[in-house]
Amino acid sequence: MALPLEAINRESAREKSIRHGHPSTLHLWWARRPLAAARAVLFAQLVDDPSSFPDKFPTEEDQRRERERLHGIIERLVVWENVRDESLLAEARAEIMASTDGNPPPILDPFAGGGTIPLEAQRLGLEAHASDLNPVAVLINKALIEIPPKFRDQQPVSPDAEQRIGGYRGAEGLAADVRAYGQWMRDEAERRIGHLYPKADLSLAEERGTSVSKPVSEPANVIAWIWARTVTCPNPACGIEMPLVRSWWLGKKKGKEAYVVSSVVTDANHPSGQRVQFDIGHDLAHAPTADTDGTVGRTGAECVACHSGASLAYVRETSRNVGLGSQLMAVVAEGSRRRVYLPPTSLQENAAAMTVPEDVPPGELFDWPGRINVYRYGLTQFSDLFTPRQLTALTTFSDLVGEARERVLQDALAAGMEEGARLEGGGAGAAAYADAVATYLGFIQSKMTNLSSSITTWMSDRGAFRETFARQAIPMAWDFAEANTLSEGGGGWATFLDKEVKVIAATPSGAAGVAEQADASARSYTRLLLSTDPPYYDNIGYSDLSDYFYVWLRRSLRPIHSRLLSTMLVPKAEELVANPYRHDGKDGAKRFFEEGFRSVFARARETALPDFPITVYYAFKQSETSGDETASSGWETLLEGMIRSGWAITATWPVRTEGSGRLIAKDTNALASSIVLSLRPRPESASTTDRRGFIATLQAELPDALRNLQQGAIAPVDLPQAAIGPGMAVFSRYAGVIEPDGSKMTVRSALARINEILDQVLSEQEGDFDATTRFAIAWYRGNGYTAGAFGDADNLARARNTAVATLDRDEVLTSRAGKVTLLKPADLRDDYDVLSDHHTSTWEALHHTIRLLESDGIPAAGAFLAEAESRDDGAVEGDLVKELAFLLYSIAEKNGWTKDAISFNAIATSWPEIVDASRQERGATSTQNTFDFDDEE
Repeated sequence: MALPLEAINRESAREKSIRHGHPSTLHLWWARRPLAAARAVLFAQLVDDPSSFPDKFPTEEDQRRERERLHGIIERLVVWENVRDESLLAEARAEIMASTDGNPPPILDPFAGGGTIPLEAQRLGLEAHASDLNPVAVLINKALIEIPPKFRDQQPVSPDAEQRIGGYRGAEGLAADVRAYGQWMRDEAERRIGHLYPKADLSLAEERGTSVSKPVSEPANVIAWIWARTVTCPNPACGIEMPLVRSWWLGKKKGKEAYVVSSVVTDANHPSGQRVQFDIGHDLAHAPTADTDGTVGRTGAECVACHSGASLAYVRETSRNVGLGSQLMAVVAEGSRRRVYLPPTSLQENAAAMTVPEDVPPGELFDWPGRINVYRYGLTQFSDLFTPRQLTALTTFSDLVGEARERVLQDALAAGMEEGARLEGGGAGAAAYADAVATYLGFIQSKMTNLSSSITTWMSDRGAFRETFARQAIPMAWDFAEANTLSEGGGGWATFLDKEVKVIAATPSGAAGVAEQADASARSYTRLLLSTDPPYYDNIGYSDLSDYFYVWLRRSLRPIHSRLLSTMLVPKAEELVANPYRHDGKDGAKRFFEEGFRSVFARARETALPDFPITVYYAFKQSETSGDETASSGWETLLEGMIRSGWAITATWPVRTEGSGRLIAKDTNALASSIVLSLRPRPESASTTDRRGFIATLQAELPDALRNLQQGAIAPVDLPQAAIGPGMAVFSRYAGVIEPDGSKMTVRSALARINEILDQVLSEQEGDFDATTRFAIAWYRGNGYTAGAFGDADNLARARNTAVATLDRDEVLTSRAGKVTLLKPADLRDDYDVLSDHHTSTWEALHHTIRLLESDGIPAAGAFLAEAESRDDGAVEGDLVKELAFLLYSIAEKNGWTKDAISFNAIATSWPEIVDASRQERGATSTQNTFDFDDEE
C-alpha cells in the first residue's frame, strides 16, 4: 500500500534527537534505521491497499477514504510518544490480523544489525526473527527481542530494588534488577579502584581568576583528564618531548572560554634538560587563533620549544618503534552548573601512573587505511587503544559482571525461583534470569569503552566527550579526554546504567522473539517474510569495527554465551562487505559482494510467500562516473542480486533518516534518506522487451514518479537514489531487456538510462520559471557564481526577453567593467523587502530564503516565504522555489561546486519545516489582523 511519507519522514528525522529509552542507547551499532520508518513499512507490507478489495471499496472515492483511514493509523503509529500506547498498537495489530486472515507471517531480518526491524515487528505483535553473522549484533537482538519476553511481568529479585505498589509490568522488573545490581557494581568498583580518581583542588582555578560558584575548600569531582600524546623532537639540539595537540581550546562557550597555555621550562630530570609545562588561559586577547591553534595537522607537527617540524612519517615511525608518550594538559572538574578547567598537578599525574593489567582482552586490529588509521601508528592491539588506568577500570567492571551474576542467582533462588537451565540452553528460571541481568550489565561495560579510550576526545564547543566512534572508523587522536568512570557525568558508569535501564523497561516484551547467529547467504528462509536493511557495499566495516566491543563482551560474557562468543574475534570471511583489503582488491570485493547477495535473494525467492512483498532498505549514493554516466557499485550489485534471482520491484518509498539541522550544519552532502524497495516474485511468464521499448516505457512512467518524489519530503541529494526505484520497477518487470547486439541489458546500463531521464526531467522544468530565473539558471550552469563576459550575458538575456541592466537593477547580478557575476545568497542585502520590490523572481526568492536559513534559521526563512507568497502579483510560488533548488543542486553537483550544492540541498531538505514556519507566520498575521479589526470596532 502507499505510505504517508511526510509524517513518517518527519518522525524519523525527529527520532534522531531522542535518547531516553530509545533502543539505540542500549549499545552502539552503526547506521541504524529509524524505528518509525520500520514500523510504518512493516504495517504497509502486511496491510493490503484498499484497491485490492474492489468488492468492499468499489469506487475510487471509497478507496481514497479507506486509504486515508489507514494512513491515519500509520501517522499516529510513527510518533515516538505513542510507542507504548497499547490501544493504538492493538488497533494496528487488528488491521494486520484482518489483512492476513488472522495468520500473519513471521518477520525475518537476516542482516539484523542494531535490531530495528525485528523490534518493531515484535511491537506490532508479530513473531520476530533476527539473524546476523556478527555476534555483537546477535547479542543486541537477544537483549531487545529474545530476553524481555522470557521474563515478562517478572518481579525484581534484588533486595535493593525499588518496591513498587501494583507490581511491575513487561520488562520493568528486569530493568529494576539491572539498576540495582548495576549500582552495586559501581559502588564495589569505587571501593576497589576509587583511589585512581582523585578529586580536584578548585583553589587552583580561583587563583587564576576563574569563578567556580562553589566553596574552593571542597574538593571537586573530576569529569575528565585531557592528555596530549608526545613524541621526541627530531631536532638533536632540542630533543624535548613535544606535545601533539589538535587544538588548545578546552571551552568555547561564551563567557566560559578556556584554553591550554604551553611554556617550556628547565627540568634536569628530563634527558633534554627541559620540558613543556601547561597552564590554563581565559583572556580572549591571547587566545589561540586559526594559525596558532594546536601543534599537529594533516602533514606533520611543530615543536613548541624549537619550532622544528616533525613529519607524520617520523611520528608514525617513532610510534611503531618506541611508542608515543603522553602528558597531562588539563583537568576538567565539576563546578556549579559549569565546567572548571584546571592545570595538571603531580597528584593527578601520579594517580594515572600504573602498569597495564595482565588480563586485558587479547585481539589484533585490522590494518584498513582510512578506516582504522591507528594501526599505522603502532597501535595494533585493541588494548593499545586504552590508557593503563582505563584498562584497570574496564577489567574491574568486566570482572564485576560475573560477580554480579552470582549475586542475582542467589537472590533469585532466595525469592523462590527454580534454578533451571542456563539462558543459552533455553531456560527461564533463576540461572537464566541471572544470565539475562548479567548480559545487560556486560553491555554497559562494553558501551562504556566508547567513552573510555585514548581515541575519545574533548569537544570544546560543548564541554563534553566526543565518543570513539563519532564516525564509522577508528581514527588516530592526538589529544584525548580520559573519563572518570566513577563520576555521575557523561563518561561514568552511572550514566550508562541509567540509559540502559530505560531501554529495557520500554521494550515491547510481548510476542516471543528469536535472535541467532547465521550467514544470510546460507540460512533458510522457509515460511519467513523478509524485511531487511542489508550492508551498504563497502560503507561500513562492521566486523572490524565491532571487534572493539567484542573483545570486551567476550571477556565479560563468554561464560554466559559460550557458543556465540567462542571465536577470538568476530567472523569476517563470510561477512557481506566489499572490503578490497580482504577480497583481492576492488574487483574481488565486488564479485564477493555480488555473489553473496545473489545467494541471499535466490534463497528468499525459493520460499517466497506469494501473498506478501519483501522489503529492502538501501542508502548508497551514486558517485562513480565513467564518461557521461553516473552509477554505483553498491546499487548495481544489490539490484543485480535481486533481479537475477527473479524479483521485481513493485514500489519504492524514500524514507528520510536525518534531521535537516544536521544537513545544514555539516559541510557535506550526505544522504538524508534510505530508499525502501518493495519486491514480489517476478512471474515466470514475464515477457522480454528491447532497448527501445524499455526507454519508451521509462519516458512514459518515470517523469510523473520523479515529480511526485520532488513534491514529497525527498532531499535533492537523494533524488538520483530515489529515482532508481521507479526506474528499476520498469526494468525488473521484464524477464530481460535485449540490447541491439542481442545481449541482455545490464543493471549498470539501465541505471544510466534512468539517470538520463532524470536529467531530462530537471532540464524540462526550466520552462516553468519566469524569464529572470531562466536566465540565471543558464548563466549559473556555465559560470556558477564566478564572473563571465558581458557579451555572453547580454546574448543570453535577450534570448530570454530580459536585459542585463534590468537584472543588475533587480540585484540578481552585478555588471561591472565588462564582467557579469551572479550574486550569491550571502551577498544579498539584509534589508531586502520582498513586498515592496516591484518585480521579484523565483531565483531571488530562493536565494533570499537560503540567506535567511543559513543566517537566522528556519523561522526566519518561513517568515520570508510567507511574505513572498502573499504578494498581490503571485510572483512567488513555494513549489517552484523548491523545484528550483532541486535543479540548481543537480547543476552544482555535476560541476563539483560543493558549497553551493550543500545550500541547495539544505533548503529542499528543510522545506517541510520552512513551510510549517510559513503557515505559522501566516496564522499569526491573520490572528493579529483580526484583533486589530476588533479593536477598531
